[in-house]
Amino acid sequence: MLLTIVIDLNPNLFRIGPFLITWHGVFAVLGILAGARLGLWLLEKDGVDTTRSADGVAWMVVIGLVGARLLYVWENFRLFAGGQILRVFALTEGGISQWGGLFGAALGAYVWARRAKFSYWKLIDASGAATMIGLAIGRIGDVINGEHHGTPTSLPWGVEYVNPATLGEPGLVVHPEVAYEMVLTLALLAVLLPFHQRLKARLPDGVLGLIYLGLYAAGRFFLSFYRTDPAVFLGLRQAQLASLLMVAIAVVAIPVLYRRARGAGKPTVTEAAAA
Repeated sequence: MLLTIVIDLNPNLFRIGPFLITWHGVFAVLGILAGARLGLWLLEKDGVDTTRSADGVAWMVVIGLVGARLLYVWENFRLFAGGQILRVFALTEGGISQWGGLFGAALGAYVWARRAKFSYWKLIDASGAATMIGLAIGRIGDVINGEHHGTPTSLPWGVEYVNPATLGEPGLVVHPEVAYEMVLTLALLAVLLPFHQRLKARLPDGVLGLIYLGLYAAGRFFLSFYRTDPAVFLGLRQAQLASLLMVAIAVVAIPVLYRRARGAGKPTVTEAAAA
């Protein structure tokens, strides 16, 4: 017996002049605010003066949004061809890439850390958990909108979008893939966040944040098979290629950070446990 969750919600809330306010936009903003608040709180727990860190958040948000839009435009360049180039700046029409935003935010953090002579890897540690809560909240808007199309469900449950204005696919019962992603981010938070300070004391700066991001990327790679996004290379979707890149970054960077910590005299996990 198939459990079908019917979603009959208009993805659009209201319009203010030329600006269309959507559930997606509202929860994206709430996700950014929640992520920023959690990240700053974790930096405070790490003994960091967050009066300067707020500037770092601004850099991450701004460059993250630019990256999110640029990757979306690159993926969907046909939408902006034929005299439609000015639509690149029509952010109220939607269209952003999650991985473009994450890599853009990482670049923004790096630029600010270099300018402010701040520890980039401490920012990455705080950003790991902050990213998870931001994505979890942002996905609520995606669930309502139905814009990330899931494949027809092969499990005992599925979701059907029926509102006339939905971005989903009416008449189809599909995998609630974005809800799966939300569960993944919340599960990572539930497993790692309660032990954040203990792990920070045992791990070199940056490793915990890379664990968050690497595990999320690995999960996102497999969950993307439940999406109808087109394949772009070797049968893989853009999100899967970006996920593999994030996993590769974590796999390469974590041993490097351990070697740097040993060189600086900080104990490793094994050494700290033995002590």
